[in-house]
Amino acid sequence: MSGTDFPLNGHSHVRVVVVSGLSGSGKSTAIRALEDIGFFCIDNLPIVLMPKLVELFPRTPHEIEQIALVADAREGAFLKEFEQILTRIRGQGNRVDVVFLDCAEDVLIRRYNETRRRHPLAPHGSLQDGIQQERILLSRLRQSADHLFDTSTLNPHQLRQLIKEHFTRAQDGSRMNLALVSFGFRHGIPEEADLVFDVRFLPNPYFVVELREKNGMDAQVLEYVTSNADAQALLESIAQFLVRFRPMYDREGKSYLSVCIGCTGGKHRSVAIVEELGRLLQPSEGPLAIRHRDVNRS
Repeated sequence: MSGTDFPLNGHSHVRVVVVSGLSGSGKSTAIRALEDIGFFCIDNLPIVLMPKLVELFPRTPHEIEQIALVADAREGAFLKEFEQILTRIRGQGNRVDVVFLDCAEDVLIRRYNETRRRHPLAPHGSLQDGIQQERILLSRLRQSADHLFDTSTLNPHQLRQLIKEHFTRAQDGSRMNLALVSFGFRHGIPEEADLVFDVRFLPNPYFVVELREKNGMDAQVLEYVTSNADAQALLESIAQFLVRFRPMYDREGKSYLSVCIGCTGGKHRSVAIVEELGRLLQPSEGPLAIRHRDVNRS
């Protein structure tokens, strides 16, 4: 029997979060974060059993309505049925969010070397080959993802906090979470970006000797970046845009909006703009998180 042959006759709707990604990218951390905010979590459930699980859970004595599952390369041939199963479950009115955790190859290699774990697809072979093979196996699942997170620069605490902030709205019905993220174009645009603003046209503190080793959170750098007319116009425009259109994203049911501000290296201009933008936006507008992805990278 294939996964699409299961009946789905439950009368209550279920919220399902499927966590996937490369081995070593932080799936265990993510699933524990979801468990902390009230999801019933299962690791390594075969994909073909997902429809049956969704059917049964609303009928349990405790009426479990939020489930988080891990789906990864261990699924093997079952991965081919993933999109069909998602379509079937969503077609019954259930909300399904697919989270994919990506990570740079050099970071994955370092993590494996630090933990001395063996890659599941390379028990006796090259770690690099295992990672590349896993990327190929998970490529279609990655394309199906609703949320992409690059965990290359995140420690477990930061990833846990990011996942909690992203999905907390499901528990308390609160306003959409807004994330302001600084980054460096040199290191790539963040996977989770919804809106991207390029601030490389602003004066660069890197070329000021006394500011070069500081970052955008330093008062001197902050003043240098934000004091000119162009920076002020930019800040005002972004703030007005978010105040004007955030309620529309909110009404759509979006739980998280990532606004990413980029400069060359992600250390000076983008950090300063994010810091000042965070100050300008009123707390009454809804939850706000600030993250500086590349501030400590060379």
